[in-house]
Amino acid sequence: MQNQQSNRLFARAQASIPGGVNSPVRAFQSVGGNPLFIASGKGSQLTDVDGNRFLDYVGSWGPLILGHAHEPTLKRIASVMARGLSFGAPTELEVLLAEKIKELMPNIEMIRMVNSGTEATMSAIRAARGYTGRDKIIKFTGCYHGHADYLLVQAGSGATTLGAPNSPGVPASFVAETLLAKLNDIAGARRLAEEYEGEIAAIIIEPVAGNMGVVPPKGDFLAELRSLCDLHGIVLIFDEVMCGFRVGLGGAQGLYHVQPDLTALGKVIGGGMPVGAYGGKKAIMEQISPSGKIYQAGTLSGNPVAMAAGLATLEEVSQPGFYEELGRKVSWLTNEMKDALQASGRPYCLNAVGSMFGFWFIEEEVHDYETALRCDTVLYGKYFREMLLRGVYMAPSAFEAAFMSAAHSDADLEETAKAFQGALRAL
Repeated sequence: MQNQQSNRLFARAQASIPGGVNSPVRAFQSVGGNPLFIASGKGSQLTDVDGNRFLDYVGSWGPLILGHAHEPTLKRIASVMARGLSFGAPTELEVLLAEKIKELMPNIEMIRMVNSGTEATMSAIRAARGYTGRDKIIKFTGCYHGHADYLLVQAGSGATTLGAPNSPGVPASFVAETLLAKLNDIAGARRLAEEYEGEIAAIIIEPVAGNMGVVPPKGDFLAELRSLCDLHGIVLIFDEVMCGFRVGLGGAQGLYHVQPDLTALGKVIGGGMPVGAYGGKKAIMEQISPSGKIYQAGTLSGNPVAMAAGLATLEEVSQPGFYEELGRKVSWLTNEMKDALQASGRPYCLNAVGSMFGFWFIEEEVHDYETALRCDTVLYGKYFREMLLRGVYMAPSAFEAAFMSAAHSDADLEETAKAFQGALRAL
């Protein structure tokens, strides 16, 4: 594999950009080597600046559920761009996208558009605090909710990859109101709710965690969280920035039939453009400025280009049979992966929910952050590099999900399965 151009660009980037990347996990630090610089994407494939082509299972970290350069989405974006990129004023498109999301996620009665997942989660928490008049929140170790100061505590994703879940620059006072519980441990969450009775504004959770690998809820954990919040007057926030419209048409809340009070969204609802949103019960959302006193704003929020991309994407995923076909592809590929892993004799755990999947080199089931941290990250790095050599681009971290897209063909899946078998043999 040739990578001279990527190496040259990375050297240049390090002189102008911290670490040479604009988001930490892109740097390949946990898997070794230098990052690839991408020139283009089409369908299920990426092409880097050296001309290497890869089957892509990162999908811009989730939003490209239709694949790269999806023609109907590009046409919708082009028609909107011709009329202007943004206005800092209302447009019909933001109303249409809000209505579409409400249609597909009926637990959301009102919604506010923002520009990123981090904005969505921090705004949802502010809404919960303003609505309840309380300050404390509960988050679960390993769940990543963006890089807001009070959420960057025992986070997954890049924070785990880089071994620095508690970032310098975050004052101790900023995280003093953040309480930590263990994922899938309802007893631990219950103890915190009882110990801090009347002080907790919100419990925030990735209902399907995707930033420590793919970790689904265990048993009735989400339903028990709902009951716990009802008992103590706590706002339940589902962070569906990653799993929303990835695990099913109604997100994790539709899949598991649990109703949060607020939901944070991103990724798929932007179709590849920067976007986020938060919404939920009308009683809470009406407290947001200008209808209420809880302030939140954004100059580019609801910009027409992102709204157009989101609408085109949600219209496509709403077609009958869309998620069934994605599920079929994931099931076929993960079964092939399991067979290869078993044949290799290497211990593993593989999880899949909807169009998200991933595995760890580990000797036990993974159902929380503490378990995930015991996986063999060195072996994963070797596996990642072997897959690259075979033309398959997986997440450059043992703690990230892989994503299937509608653009992946059966031939793509067969090629991926062969690459996987070859990579395991090379290890």
